[in-house]
Amino acid sequence: MAANYDDLLHSGSRFNLQSSVLVEHVIGNGEANFASNGALVVNTGSRTGRSPRDRYIVEEPSSQDKINWGVVNQPISPNSFNQLWLRVTDYLASLDCYVQELHVGSHPDHYVPVKVTTPYAWHALFARNMFLDEESFNPKQKIVWQVISAPEFICEPERDGVNSDATVIIDFAQKRVLLAGMKYAGELKKAMFSVLNFELPDVDILPMHCSANQDETGKVALFFGLSGTGKTTLSADPKCALIGDDEHGWAQGSVFNFEGGCYAKCINLSLAQEPLIFNALKFGSIIENVVIDVDTREPDYADSYFTENTRACYPRTFIEPRVLENRGPEPNTVIFLTCDVSGVLPPVSILSPEAAAYHFLLGYTARVGSTEVGSTEAYAATFSACFGEAFLPRPPRVYADLLMRRIRAQKASVFLINTGWSGGGYGVGERFKIPVTRQIIDQVRSATIDSSQTIHLPNLNLRIPVQLEGVDPDILNPRNAWHDKQAYDQAEATLIEKFKANFGRFEVDEAILAAGPS
Repeated sequence: MAANYDDLLHSGSRFNLQSSVLVEHVIGNGEANFASNGALVVNTGSRTGRSPRDRYIVEEPSSQDKINWGVVNQPISPNSFNQLWLRVTDYLASLDCYVQELHVGSHPDHYVPVKVTTPYAWHALFARNMFLDEESFNPKQKIVWQVISAPEFICEPERDGVNSDATVIIDFAQKRVLLAGMKYAGELKKAMFSVLNFELPDVDILPMHCSANQDETGKVALFFGLSGTGKTTLSADPKCALIGDDEHGWAQGSVFNFEGGCYAKCINLSLAQEPLIFNALKFGSIIENVVIDVDTREPDYADSYFTENTRACYPRTFIEPRVLENRGPEPNTVIFLTCDVSGVLPPVSILSPEAAAYHFLLGYTARVGSTEVGSTEAYAATFSACFGEAFLPRPPRVYADLLMRRIRAQKASVFLINTGWSGGGYGVGERFKIPVTRQIIDQVRSATIDSSQTIHLPNLNLRIPVQLEGVDPDILNPRNAWHDKQAYDQAEATLIEKFKANFGRFEVDEAILAAGPS
């Protein structure tokens, strides 16, 4: 049996320190420096992204039949986990740790209470920024998830039953998360996202890897997408109020944010292109692995010396405008974002419910500034079911079925939007500019697109508008944007074969299969 969670806390531990005090501790401990904008600058060492091969789920009777075991969800025995938990808690007992009591999920009934313990003040600040600091902790007296982060603990694979010197392990039975050897703080939030991805389907709530915002008429839009597709950028729209930038639940009657902050990519960040995010980086924010000028302390967001996966963590209160309640009504618009490096897909396609199911399960995009450590396939096609397969403990079909039921009940409109390349693939064509994509999204949300004349692209099996106000009509049909039509046809055929090869792993109704490319 593992030691009682509270036994690991040293008498010098700091409970629920406010953000400004945590910043003082970060600087006092030598964990980070200030940038000229007042944000903390941290470096996460050799791991500048998630480590999928180091992620495990404890294989135990209460959950094992619900888990989609495999490369994504690797099993570890209860005994191995308990022994490692004891080693890490014994290690932390000799240190002064920071403890934060927070919620994950802004739903009054379906929140998850967590207690995060770590010797790093900046990890405690990250947790405080990203999770929810409510006036009353755990009012429903739920069992509290115990989360410990020991960034400098070194695992021994042969002894600990893990893959390397670091690991992330989730124990659903005892409601525990262990992060050992992980300085990259993104693992902390994604571990809890996986927890909600496991728990919420049992209460008929769809957990989603998506951003959400609300327009001035009160209508909500969801933006699904993997890293680099524009999920955070496009939801941080000055014309709309932000609900959240990454993780949400879709319950009957509402969409609610899992988090209380944002974790935005900041490679090539600029005031002109992304003003809301740029202005959110100030005192209380954390920027990871960003190059800083030695003399001026100015961040160089264009420099990818450490990684393209540079990150900024800031509380949601730093974004204006935002939805104060951190939740909203069910969505009218669902958008799947894909960054197509082949330049084959249209900038916008109108999806039927069956086509939505197909593309949701497919989860096609490209590795642009991948969040995974050691990724060397920049600008290569990739597929991630439900636009978040790395965080899904259950089989993808569970989430796809929930999404389809929600879409049909709400009569929500669904669109596939390509934020990638046009007129040619990567290295030949050009990537769509953010203002162009925003113009398209404006017409999607206002339903202007509904009155547009459309055509059907037979090979891709997609329906697209012929004309949209303020958008060059030549880019709406991707083939027209290519100078070399034969090259487009070859690229299209190649992409379709990749779609078919990937989708072959899913068993679906004939109507969903028929909604894919021919």
